[in-house]
Amino acid sequence: MKFSTIRIKNFRNFEDINIKLSNKNVFFGLNDVGKTNFLYALRFLFDRNIRKNGFIDSDFYQKKTENDIEIIVEVDISDIENDASKLIRSIVKGALRSGDSSLYIKLKASYNSQLQYGEPQLMWAGNESNYETVKQLGAFTDLDKIFNVIYIDAYVNLQELFSRSLRYILPDASESDVEIQNLIDGDIKLLNEHISSLSNIKSIEAELTPLFNSYQGKEHKISLKSEVSVNGYYSNLTPYIEGPDSNGVYPTAGEGRRKLLAYALYKLLMRKDEGRKINLFLLEEPENHLHKGMQLSLSNVIFDDNTYEYLFVTTHSPYILYEMNNVNLVRIFNSGNISSKSFIYKVPSEFEKSRKLLNSFLAEAIFANRVLLVEGPSEELLFNKVLLSIKPNYEALGLYILSIRGIYFDKFIEVLNPLGITCIVKTDNDINGIRNTSHYLPAGFKRCNKLMGEAILPEDELLSKGIKQQKKIYRDNIDSISQMNKSNIFISEVDLENDLQSALKRKRFKELVAHDNPVKYLQTKKQINMVDFINKLEDRDCRKIYESEYFSCLRALLNGYI
Repeated sequence: MKFSTIRIKNFRNFEDINIKLSNKNVFFGLNDVGKTNFLYALRFLFDRNIRKNGFIDSDFYQKKTENDIEIIVEVDISDIENDASKLIRSIVKGALRSGDSSLYIKLKASYNSQLQYGEPQLMWAGNESNYETVKQLGAFTDLDKIFNVIYIDAYVNLQELFSRSLRYILPDASESDVEIQNLIDGDIKLLNEHISSLSNIKSIEAELTPLFNSYQGKEHKISLKSEVSVNGYYSNLTPYIEGPDSNGVYPTAGEGRRKLLAYALYKLLMRKDEGRKINLFLLEEPENHLHKGMQLSLSNVIFDDNTYEYLFVTTHSPYILYEMNNVNLVRIFNSGNISSKSFIYKVPSEFEKSRKLLNSFLAEAIFANRVLLVEGPSEELLFNKVLLSIKPNYEALGLYILSIRGIYFDKFIEVLNPLGITCIVKTDNDINGIRNTSHYLPAGFKRCNKLMGEAILPEDELLSKGIKQQKKIYRDNIDSISQMNKSNIFISEVDLENDLQSALKRKRFKELVAHDNPVKYLQTKKQINMVDFINKLEDRDCRKIYESEYFSCLRALLNGYI
């Protein structure tokens, strides 16, 4: 079974949106674009505890109650050997015709102005022209025999969850427990005798009894007892987290650990119900209350643990995404109407061993609107310094500089572009030797052509390399390079350090670097020396770099914002 699509019409802030789905889905975007409402659309469809409440007028898009709410999910069940597909087919039965490879599940609600209420109607079909009403008994439907929704919101009430779950996860007492239970009962009785003997308890009982009897007209005695004796000791159980240095004292855990314990409880609940239903996990901002280490740990659990086979998660945190693989990334944004872009992300095979490193780069960038991709940390440090001088709040505008630690620009563009994120590339004008020959290739030009998808720049073999040759081929092809810049692909005349020298002029550059050979110095211990250099940059230097022809990629990043 595989989730294929969802369409949401006239529900809350969604006028009409169609989103591609997979079995693991991550939803992200700015605040107030509808990530929580998307999860609620799923809950209305699959969770009878939400569905039974029906819809009020504010659930209709802009309160347009004359239009119906529709939520339609398509599920691919073509894999007839899959256990989830088998379960669906066994319950849906007649609504699926011979040859149907998908199941469409539809919730529709029309608003009744007299009752001020929208009654949800469930239906399903193997194709959208043959919907049948889903059988229902009270609030329970045949759909509820198939799916079980586990919604974990941003602020989990651990005690409430534990109390609600205890009767499901607690096994029956064994025969060996009887003696212990008798001892506990005796201890509880003794506890209440001691409580009743306290003078302040006796005083309250003595004052309350006649006052109560004056209303009742009969003789009763008010007694104050521990709830343990009335409700049983199981009802008063509270989970605590004992640390290795607790020495028998059980501290109240912080919100982060309590949240992780809640996830453990949900997993235990799922084990009890394993195989009977398809569990859908809806996680809302799981990063709340968790520091970076715990978020990374949770990322490993939700993306690598088979328990979370069907997952819908909203997040603002890149750390939650560090272990992602085979996930559907969905960016929700507001461009007049709420819209979305999605991309099925699979870690490239060449990055499988360094998945976390690749994901750590990507996870930051997918939250941006426009990304400047650069080869290394030196460019990232310098460009950040310049942009902070020119536009101090540039990151708040959704602009981001991403150092990819190499030249695999295409791997990042392949993910970011489908999500509607504009990519700008700045790369070096490398010339590399051809093995076993004395000839050279314009590797930087070749890289740009690959990103452009056409041969804008010449890739002919060269007889020499070096700065003079790099500058020559750059100047000889300046018109083509200018044309390429319009597609947000930028190449250095030589490299970062030489471009800096050309932009600032040698005298000022040498003064700032404080070295006779400033280019060579910056290229040695690049990151360390670059930090020293940028700390000396003044606003006038940053302005010169920003306005230089060699760094027009920075102006492309800020285009429209300055």
